[in-house]
Amino acid sequence: MSPAPPDAAGDLFAANLKGSLLAVASSAFIGVSFIVKKKGLRRAGAAGSRAGVGGYGYLLEPLWWVGMITMLIGEIANFVAYMFAPAVLVTPLGALSIIVSAVLAHFILNEKLQRMGVLGCVLCIVGSTVIILHAPEEETPSSVEQIWHLATQPAFLCYAASALVVSLILMMHCAPRYGQTNIAVYVGICSVVGSLTVMSIKAVGIAIKLTIEGINQAGYLQTWLFVAISCLCIIIQLVYLNKALDTFNTAVVSPIYYAMFTSLTILASAIMFKDWSGQSVSSIASEICGFLTVLSGTVVLHSTRESDQTISPDLYTPLPPIYWHIQGNGETIKQKEEDLLSADFITVVRQDYFV
Repeated sequence: MSPAPPDAAGDLFAANLKGSLLAVASSAFIGVSFIVKKKGLRRAGAAGSRAGVGGYGYLLEPLWWVGMITMLIGEIANFVAYMFAPAVLVTPLGALSIIVSAVLAHFILNEKLQRMGVLGCVLCIVGSTVIILHAPEEETPSSVEQIWHLATQPAFLCYAASALVVSLILMMHCAPRYGQTNIAVYVGICSVVGSLTVMSIKAVGIAIKLTIEGINQAGYLQTWLFVAISCLCIIIQLVYLNKALDTFNTAVVSPIYYAMFTSLTILASAIMFKDWSGQSVSSIASEICGFLTVLSGTVVLHSTRESDQTISPDLYTPLPPIYWHIQGNGETIKQKEEDLLSADFITVVRQDYFV
């Protein structure tokens, strides 16, 4: 977008501040929702088919719905944040949700947070602060038609087409084969689709804001196209995010999802809304450094967290015959196989010994 005139700089700063505060509140709710949903997925998985293998029993789990409501509150706050501030500012602040989920997972899910993980949290906070201080001041488009013009630029159309092709390949080819073993598959789908979700949601948010201000946007076909795209993308994200959370450790999913999703969203926003247009080189460099700092924090946080321990499917397969040599009265006797488990012989097997 074109830079704002000097007399509007104060209003744009206030809008950025509102967007930042809403993004922080959104991160807190979303971070809590990760933990609550994970608890619900565990309960549902214990009672039936897990979400990671295609089960939908979590839809009957009340705790999962509590997590969904919490996430919905966070997403609404995030939605409103995009009305006031550019995606380059709002999206990186999602790193704060990683801190919330990591700390809560340490106490609630027993996914231990190490000392270096604390350093990762600090890096996320420092990087987010740098991004806030150097965020671009974005001018709000005057109509949905103007946003549609931005969305139909050749550069963004190329990005959207590439995102669609990559998503279909991941969903149709990679997910059935590698989804249970490679975290990049499910998270990649969420991230690529998520970048399109943010662009369409930002368009819908601006349309709502303009309508509230008295410039009705409901009569434009483009408004409803953006709404339809948003709903479709959100559903796809929810399905594959649930698969990722149920299959892999929360502490692994959160940072990788954040890094991929944020990078792609910043790229998409820079192409569509030209967020960096009119900014100085030093400001752009500061924002990039801030994002890299946040990214480093997520990597440190991820590398110091424990991964989920899965039980091998052949854990309880029959063991080969065991022959005991018993020393008695100075003589070594080879015990018969059928006598191994006599009435006086008690065996206690603990799963802990096999992990």
